[in-house]
Amino acid sequence: MELTENKYNKLIIALSVVIPLAVAALFFGIKIEGYDFSFLPPIYASINGATAICLIGALIAIKNGNRAVHEKLMMMCLILSACFLVMYVIYHMTSTSTEYRGEWGVIYYPILISHILLSVAVIPLVLFTYVRALSEQFDKHRKLAKITFPIWLYVAVTGVAVYLMISPYYGQ
Repeated sequence: MELTENKYNKLIIALSVVIPLAVAALFFGIKIEGYDFSFLPPIYASINGATAICLIGALIAIKNGNRAVHEKLMMMCLILSACFLVMYVIYHMTSTSTEYRGEWGVIYYPILISHILLSVAVIPLVLFTYVRALSEQFDKHRKLAKITFPIWLYVAVTGVAVYLMISPYYGQ
């Protein structure tokens, strides 16, 4: 069991560095011209909402002792998060970033900044939590999940909030 966790540690650390660096690179000039993926933001915002719902459902399932439902919902959360990431990267590789021009910047920017910072932190947390469950180290899994869950839920919910706040400015 410990072997499974150790086997994945290097991969988790690599992904935890490479993913944020790749996403950051999108904002510093990596653009592919000639494609229109402007339809993606409401889709990936909806995926964030679905992730939040699945996370809450998974928590309820495990609290009620329904491990099978918990596992399925958590797998759905991982799939949804991967889909979000792919769509987010595609959109930002092909589109200019939208500038927020609303009156609520004092609310928008703290939410956006905390969302970005915690979305970076949640990558290794989710992956380490998952590997601990996979390796049947359920005590360690539960302990880390108590930290991971609220952060992942916050990232999912604030992803929707950020989209709703900036969506009036898309295409302007």
